[in-house]
Amino acid sequence: MPRPSVAELRPVVHPPGVKDRRSGEHWAGRLYMREISLRCDRYLVNTRITPNQLTYLMTLCGVLAAPALLVPGIAGAVLGVVMVQLYLLLDCVDGEIARWKKQYSLGGVYLDRVGAYLTDAAVLVGLGLRAADLWGGGRVDWLWAFLGTLAALGAILVKAETDLVGVARHQGGLPPVKESASEPRSSGVALARRAAAALKFHRLILGIEASLLILLLAVVDQIRGDLFFTRLGTAVLAGIALLQTVLHLVSILASSRLK
Repeated sequence: MPRPSVAELRPVVHPPGVKDRRSGEHWAGRLYMREISLRCDRYLVNTRITPNQLTYLMTLCGVLAAPALLVPGIAGAVLGVVMVQLYLLLDCVDGEIARWKKQYSLGGVYLDRVGAYLTDAAVLVGLGLRAADLWGGGRVDWLWAFLGTLAALGAILVKAETDLVGVARHQGGLPPVKESASEPRSSGVALARRAAAALKFHRLILGIEASLLILLLAVVDQIRGDLFFTRLGTAVLAGIALLQTVLHLVSILASSRLK
């Protein structure tokens, strides 16, 4: 079977709205990864590889970001970014192959969410272990590992809070939530939500953004010759994760999503 061209693939695997989804499409996907994945699709659509197999591989790449970050210095940070970028690439490819082959499944949707949970957590746990300086000559400071794990827990809880809205509505016999329902009913909460959205500080606890931040911190630490900025970043991300967990929960309860 001849390999489809990019022009043939695009309208099928990138239907209208895919890149414009407010909460379902990452900025990196819109900026560059969807174009890369489209070219990878050409070599996969005629194989026996299934979308779910790609999702399993996606999850593995994301989880491997944690041990990658344990490699000291800039090399480990670069490896972490590479693993997360591979995760993002496969996250695009699995859905695109599913659209081309028309192999849709709820299991695939579920596995995709599990992969997102695990990747965000792996990056933050890896950051904490990196800050603890496991391979250094001195005493391992497990406080930083704890803070990294705390940040990971917060990142998972934020995702869970969002997903549980759908669970609650389904169990209550309500239709899926509309995007407009996410706007808080309280003007004060709505203003705070818009301010947070403008600053986008909450995105720092997501795996892609966190991995890029870790690389930046590694470069600065390499210049300083210590782990000061990696440890500072770990503490800041733990604080952001805890704050975002509370604020996101308040935002959901103050909106019409559970009405």
